[in-house]
Amino acid sequence: MKYVRFIDKASGQPAYGILGDDMITEIDGTPFDSGWKLTERQIPAEEVKLLPPAPFSKAVCIGLNYRDHAEEFGLPIPETPVVFLKPSTAAAAHGDAIIYPAMCHRLDYEAELAVVIGKKAKDVSESEALGHVLGYTIANDVTARDLQPKNGQWTIAKGFDTFMPLGPYISDEVDGSCLMITSRVNGETKQKSNTSNLIFGIPYLISYISRVMTLLPGDIISTGTPGGISGMQKGDTVEIEIEGLGILKNTIA
Repeated sequence: MKYVRFIDKASGQPAYGILGDDMITEIDGTPFDSGWKLTERQIPAEEVKLLPPAPFSKAVCIGLNYRDHAEEFGLPIPETPVVFLKPSTAAAAHGDAIIYPAMCHRLDYEAELAVVIGKKAKDVSESEALGHVLGYTIANDVTARDLQPKNGQWTIAKGFDTFMPLGPYISDEVDGSCLMITSRVNGETKQKSNTSNLIFGIPYLISYISRVMTLLPGDIISTGTPGGISGMQKGDTVEIEIEGLGILKNTIA
């Protein structure tokens, strides 16, 4: 299924639904509830305002998880995952503007596959890990690149409001271990790879992180970006496309 979270323009309230070709069937409850049910209400997809599909308490992000991305920065291949967090206030939806901060002088896109946790995970094994996943969505790990080395850690460079676009939907219909991933800026391809090139795979990441912190329903793990990053300017349009997950599109403002 393809789960969307949206604002119903008629009621002004957030809701969840199942995305079809052009219609959304609203559900009673959320995809994170065991007892959610389909309703009879259908809404044309063009009539809703999409929200970030996963209302995360934390976005757990993985740095340098593609070999070519580590190499383009001249950094060694990590022996253990490089982990950082993004606040919930960084969330943005498909179609939202990414705000270029005044203190930033180079703003980068980072195309990433995001794992959406569906069931509480603490100290899970790799063999159990995928049983805690609701599905997958697209993430753009937006980064104020010039601020990153100045701080010695990445929270400031990656934690601004709107720096975690997600969407357009969560799908449980794909295999996250082998998906084509592409980024484009103003229609020009910038990154192109496959999630099969991840250094640390998804079950390992879930298990590793869950031994440190409890992963809650709605939390995401953003699995890292391939090589090919570069800067964006105000007015640019950035698109992240992942096989089976659609296109996440945002404009820099």
